[in-house]
Amino acid sequence: MATNQLTIEQASHFARLALDGISREYPNAPGVVLNGPGEFRSPRELHPAFYGCFDWHSAVHSHWMLVRLLRLFPDMPEAAEIRRDVGANLSPENIQAENAYLQQPNRRSFERTYGWAWLLKLAEELHGWDDADGRQWRANLEPLAETFVQRYLDFLPKQTYPIRGGTHPNTAFGLTFALDYARTVGRSDLRSLIVSRSRDYFGSDEGYPAAWEPSGNDFLSPSLIEADLMRRVLPADGFAEWFGRFLPDLAEGKPETLLQPATVADRTDPQIVHLDGLNLSRAWCMQGVAEALPEGHSLGPVLLEAAERHAAASLPHVASGDYMGEHWLASFAVYMLSS
Repeated sequence: MATNQLTIEQASHFARLALDGISREYPNAPGVVLNGPGEFRSPRELHPAFYGCFDWHSAVHSHWMLVRLLRLFPDMPEAAEIRRDVGANLSPENIQAENAYLQQPNRRSFERTYGWAWLLKLAEELHGWDDADGRQWRANLEPLAETFVQRYLDFLPKQTYPIRGGTHPNTAFGLTFALDYARTVGRSDLRSLIVSRSRDYFGSDEGYPAAWEPSGNDFLSPSLIEADLMRRVLPADGFAEWFGRFLPDLAEGKPETLLQPATVADRTDPQIVHLDGLNLSRAWCMQGVAEALPEGHSLGPVLLEAAERHAAASLPHVASGDYMGEHWLASFAVYMLSS
């Protein structure tokens, strides 16, 4: 299965998973800080737009996926249902309530920066789409996107050190999607800040200890997601030089643990199943890095072959029959297959 091909059959399959998830309130893992006893409320009361899919960020990237699929396959069988359900969730009233939630005390770090990044990826997907529903959803979402843009602008100057783990707080991932958004919509202030901070955080990295990957609950590769960011930040020749210093043994097939798919021992476990996401995100990072290297570069085939292995290892398990993976993995699969 090529990592850059998405069929309408896959699109329908993935859309069904997301349509089930975005309206499924329970089980739910709310990331709420309670300021008082009056804030004990249901997920849908707290987050009327993004209450489903087990957690807020998964609901956001499930909406992104549905919009992406609708743009790619406007006549897909689920198109009318997507328009109905996404439109209901992204209403002006619901987005206003989501924004109001963020303005309350002790909410500055809510979903920092994973959920921030996916919300901007959703806004980016809607930007420039010549579609009546898409234009309305974009307008509705814009105040929430602006809130998160401002949070990046406020936070990044104060973040002295990057977070390098393989889960939600990973700094490189949060910068990657935010940079895509900034470039797409023309936010030069955000773009300049991200480029500057990326160079500060990662520009001098070399000999990265990727043999220590993966950790047991990773869904991002700390090394590869950093490379995926830096290919966006550095010029092509500068990136190739940086990448050669960053993972100097890759041409020799080392570290093997980075180039071979992770083993997923229990897809009903909410942490272990993260490793399926790791395989999918590794695949999109490897493909993106390979395409950013100069034509004929020796590492291109190494990365593309590894990407194929990783995709093949986890694509068949996106719909495992267990909600712990099904509420989010389709988004990773669609990003891998369509970007």
